[in-house]
Amino acid sequence: MLSYRELGKTGMKISALSFGASSLGGVFHRLKEEDGIEAVFTAVEAGMNFIDVSPYYGHYKAETVLGKALKDIPRNCYYLSTKVGRYGKDGVNTWDYSGRRATESVYESMERLHVDYIDLINVHDIEFADLHQVVNETLPALVELREKGVVKHVGITDLQLENLQWVVEHCPEGTVETVLNFCHHCLCDDKLVDYLDFFESRGIGVINASPLSMGLLSERGVPKWHPAPQPLVEACRRAMEHCKQKGYPIERLAMQYAVSNPRIASTLFSTTNPQNVLKNVAYAQEPVDEELLGEVRQIIGDQMRVSWKNS
Repeated sequence: MLSYRELGKTGMKISALSFGASSLGGVFHRLKEEDGIEAVFTAVEAGMNFIDVSPYYGHYKAETVLGKALKDIPRNCYYLSTKVGRYGKDGVNTWDYSGRRATESVYESMERLHVDYIDLINVHDIEFADLHQVVNETLPALVELREKGVVKHVGITDLQLENLQWVVEHCPEGTVETVLNFCHHCLCDDKLVDYLDFFESRGIGVINASPLSMGLLSERGVPKWHPAPQPLVEACRRAMEHCKQKGYPIERLAMQYAVSNPRIASTLFSTTNPQNVLKNVAYAQEPVDEELLGEVRQIIGDQMRVSWKNS
């Protein structure tokens, strides 16, 4: 059975492994909608009680598909997280962190998702915003919705941990209740650990995402669009081959490691394949193979914590 952890001071106790709905937007691979909906059902039945999405994923498609699934799931079976700030249309990405657009976006998301409140609303990928605008305009708009009960809790997300810390430091206490960071608590990068004391000291819950580092840590191989520098890609490929030779898929080790830190409330992963849901739930319930973890870390070597800019 999956373990459950407190998400900061929100009162939400969420599954250590949670469902990221980005794949429902066809972000990484072509999507069969019925498979995606079945993956959501499977995730909830397997004990995942936290679902994260964004209007940006598939330019509103992920929320639309997820909404079709949620119509048939009792509202008390899951906590729902979505975002504001990143959007898109006709294949073109757009950004708008104004308070007005943030407020509109929440109501639009609720309509697509067929819900009458959002458990956690996030400012999405704040590195694309003027951080002063996030502090002075975007977050106050979301706090106003929190006061009205339209959203229950407010958070921020980003690849860059420094940005998350800066915004928290420049907001009134209690404004930001959670942070979501990706690719910094995985086999090739554990930088998130350095920030846990800071977030905990302010009662902020921490969510990790992308345990496979957006495909770096997979037998399928790194996707062509991946922004990682080539030396890191090569190091992760060697680590994957080492695990494969031992009959231990690197995805299994990556999932075990990602959920292993009890100070991190949950790790998000995304798939439209119901069988992948069950496989990863099984991985998440196994202890880390510490010996293999050490070998993989040695192979990755000086590429540990090498990161990139978001895009």
